[in-house]
Amino acid sequence: MKYTFWLLVILVLFTTISRAQGPPITSDKPIMLGAGSFTVRTLTEIRTTQRATFTYVPVTISYLPTSNIELGVEIPYLSNSLEGALTSSSLADIKLMGKYQFFRKDATGKTFRVVGKTVQTLPTGEDLDEMDLSMGNYAGYYGVVAGYETLKYGISNEIGYNWMPDGTMDDFRYKLGFGLPLLKPQYPNKQLNLFFEYTNLWLVERSWYQLLYAQGVQYARKNTTFEVAVQVPLVNDVAEGRKFNYSIFLGSRFTF
Repeated sequence: MKYTFWLLVILVLFTTISRAQGPPITSDKPIMLGAGSFTVRTLTEIRTTQRATFTYVPVTISYLPTSNIELGVEIPYLSNSLEGALTSSSLADIKLMGKYQFFRKDATGKTFRVVGKTVQTLPTGEDLDEMDLSMGNYAGYYGVVAGYETLKYGISNEIGYNWMPDGTMDDFRYKLGFGLPLLKPQYPNKQLNLFFEYTNLWLVERSWYQLLYAQGVQYARKNTTFEVAVQVPLVNDVAEGRKFNYSIFLGSRFTF
């Protein structure tokens, strides 16, 4: 499965990188709004695995001090029902995020942009050993997000490495997302978008590999967005008892 992962990475380096109308649901975006703007977002994930069901409810606040810099903080709440234990709820790992747009090229009806990205995960949650939810260890993610958006379609790409110095969940990840707007551009803003998103995760130290597929729909009106998606595994090469079954995402965001 490692060879499949590297093949996908090599292929993406020789393809056009682009993105769709609305921001992706399970991945990130390279396109930023105007300086001085705030976005408040929540994207609840109900994740079902072989050992437990996790309900992850984050509140994310991001701010653009300039048109090419974005800073954010994610404060998450997590409920879990681990097998053989009582259901518990607590604060999960807080995340500090930063993005810097270092390339931009615009043309009529289309734009191409590239940003550098980092996510610093603080060990404020329990040590549940559940990736991106609650690991109880510091981790630093470093990656690049690129995209090309037109009025008719888009594709997003993200590639990066998540480093956990005191744990064994270092991972190399690549995300590929396709977006398809179903409505013509209009003012005031009104959008209905379909998203097809793929996530590759290779846990280096554990030799685990996952290829996940998410199908989502997004509705946006003016400065408010609502979205829903379902994510399932296409490749699930992890230890027995830890396999991922599916996730349901329910989200909204407001920009001002």
